Amino acid sequence: MHIVFASANKNKIQEISALIPSTYILVSLEDIGITEDIPETGLTIKDNSEIKARYVAEILIKKNLPWAVIADDSGLEVEALNGEPGVYSARYAGIQKNDTANNKKLLDELAKYTNRKAIFVTTITLILNNQIFFFNGEINGTIALQPKGIKGFGYDPLFIPQGYQSTFAELEKDVKNKISHRAIALKKVIQYLNKI
Repeated sequence: MHIVFASANKNKIQEISALIPSTYILVSLEDIGITEDIPETGLTIKDNSEIKARYVAEILIKKNLPWAVIADDSGLEVEALNGEPGVYSARYAGIQKNDTANNKKLLDELAKYTNRKAIFVTTITLILNNQIFFFNGEINGTIALQPKGIKGFGYDPLFIPQGYQSTFAELEKDVKNKISHRAIALKKVIQYLNKI
């Protein structure tokens, strides 16, 4: 089965590729000629995931490609900041989507708080045979006092998953790929696909 992953984020594509069994063929947006940014105009993480999946599914229909589509949207929800940055995680410091600037803004916003609890959440939307399904994943953790590690992307240098002393960016990829919010959601997708 061909599965189109509705993302241009090379880091996410690498992560998903490592998690998809070899029985499935993962296809990128570039592979099907989509080079434009897909608008993320939703009010929730689930909305944005669905918007991206539907956008790609419509193009596949026009190209007469009966492939499955998956799209993910993720966000970091910080308790002391009333769930921010949440749906705005990628563009927290501006529409340029700069990871370093986002991390700096988050640390600045958290400077006056001692509560550093956070949850990383993901919704993956699957469109298959004109049906739509949603799969969620989340992981609890805390926000570090400063960025640590070079292996991750986004907020990985700041997020310390519960039960660990290291940030996502310090953990080896195979460890992160077992416990992350995205991995949890994707495992549910694969379990579903394996049943049909």
